[in-house]
Amino acid sequence: MKLVVAITGASGAKLGLKFVQYLPQEIETFVVISKSAIKSLKLEENINIKDELKKRPNTHIFNETKIEAPIASGSFKTDKMIILPCSMNTLAKCAVGISDNLITRAFTVMLKEKREVVLAPREMPLSSIALENMLKLSNLGIIIAPPTLAYYSEQSSLEQMEDFLIGKWYDLLKIEHNLYKRWK
Repeated sequence: MKLVVAITGASGAKLGLKFVQYLPQEIETFVVISKSAIKSLKLEENINIKDELKKRPNTHIFNETKIEAPIASGSFKTDKMIILPCSMNTLAKCAVGISDNLITRAFTVMLKEKREVVLAPREMPLSSIALENMLKLSNLGIIIAPPTLAYYSEQSSLEQMEDFLIGKWYDLLKIEHNLYKRWK
């Protein structure tokens, strides 16, 4: 599988990093990091995301300004994409077809090629505009999956809650895992 993972600057960019770190190594991963995600991870977690991602094999890392990257073309075959977390700015651009950086360009490519896309919007409360944008994208076949917790898997720490969320996103992308206790 070839998977595009876009990490935007919404709070919780650490979830995007952990999502990539947990991926099976046989999945070829194309990671696009926004400037805001780099800043957010530095401020919230004191993490240099590029240093962390360079440790993972089979991973290609791009800045959002690298619009000549292979994932910007429909002739470069990728299978799935997730934007995690998805800022409201990125969500709005996706909803109206603005492709002014590599994240939104890769999204429009996935949309036109009818490939699977998951968006994980990170905001609370949600404005009417954000809800309208999510509905529009959902009607186009995009999966909208915000980081919403469930308690049936008996998480007892923040790390276990994060693992649950990542597991749910893996389920949507049909990636095998054992990150949380399933409902019986």
